Amino acid sequence: MALNKTVIGIVAGEASGDLLGQHLMLALKALRSDVEFVGIGGPKMQSAGMQVMFPMEKLAVFGYVEVLRHYREITGIRSQLRWFFLKYRPALFIAIDAPDFNLDLEYVLKRQGIPTIHYVSPSIWAWRGERIKKIKRAVTHMLALFPHESKIYRDAGVPVAYVGHPLADILPMHPDREKMRETMRIPLQATVFALLPGSRQSEVGKLAHLYIETAKLILQKIPEARFLVPLASRETRMLFEQALYDCEAEGLSISLLFGHAPDAMIAADIVLVASGTATLECALLKRPMVITYRLNQLTWWMMKRKSYLPYFGLPNILCGRFVVPEIMQDDATAENLSQALLNLLNDQDAIAQLVETFTALHHILRQNTAQKAAAAILPYLL
Repeated sequence: MALNKTVIGIVAGEASGDLLGQHLMLALKALRSDVEFVGIGGPKMQSAGMQVMFPMEKLAVFGYVEVLRHYREITGIRSQLRWFFLKYRPALFIAIDAPDFNLDLEYVLKRQGIPTIHYVSPSIWAWRGERIKKIKRAVTHMLALFPHESKIYRDAGVPVAYVGHPLADILPMHPDREKMRETMRIPLQATVFALLPGSRQSEVGKLAHLYIETAKLILQKIPEARFLVPLASRETRMLFEQALYDCEAEGLSISLLFGHAPDAMIAADIVLVASGTATLECALLKRPMVITYRLNQLTWWMMKRKSYLPYFGLPNILCGRFVVPEIMQDDATAENLSQALLNLLNDQDAIAQLVETFTALHHILRQNTAQKAAAAILPYLL
């Protein structure tokens, strides 16, 4: 770490956090040219100048059983980070999501006088509400992405700022589907499905075969259909390619993209998407979608038992009702998914209503997020 620099510790655990981290880092640098960042992040945060101590992929596991398999490695990484930050004492620590990893680290750092900023509220309004007590002990200031979260923290005595969601700032209010298809050399009259099986290797491993079998059933009804599959990394692309081979589907009209998920969604008539941040991205791009997910059976049972809401996808959570279909776990079969996609694709009134609903949501979440978040953090650097 350079002399005469203000060091900020920062940890992001997956692709969505990497994007948040990049924009926040750049906004903070615009306010304070002397800051530098060290911790865990992905390629976007690295491009913004962070010093990476561990690959972000090490933290990108989801679910009780999946975490247990990597428990020793994950706790080892956290122990090394704790030692490093306590020895070199950054001006503050920013945890981007990943609460199961970050909150324990934040608790130790806060007790030792290092301010802790948690960026992205844990979904205590959806499940595991008891975490509010741990959050209060561990977090100096919460940065919330969704408006309904602020009251929860204010009532619990946790300083909070609603900053909106950066995707709402980045993504266009009115995506140009015709121009995107021209850029991707896809005829305007073609029927196009975007298939998003997630950014983690564990997600793609569970969903790739299901998505491919769903595409095969759709092709029985729409033989000329095209499929776009954006994949986040070389590893996830290799997993999907292997699934194509396993399913004897290498000859299907499936285009694998390296990244470019927003482009695929804009170009598509409809999207099949794994539950997560990509569902919000899809909503902000005003595309009709079907949400699906599969977890280890034990993880699914534990999550269902602790869940407070009847839905999992962010568009439904933020709208407070089922605005798009969710087909989860055992119900997530190729037959059910293909039928749901075709039903929605053929319901133009439902699609028009979705566009109206998602446009209103976009306006609510567009808050100039990175600058608001940086402004909330700045007093802790003085």
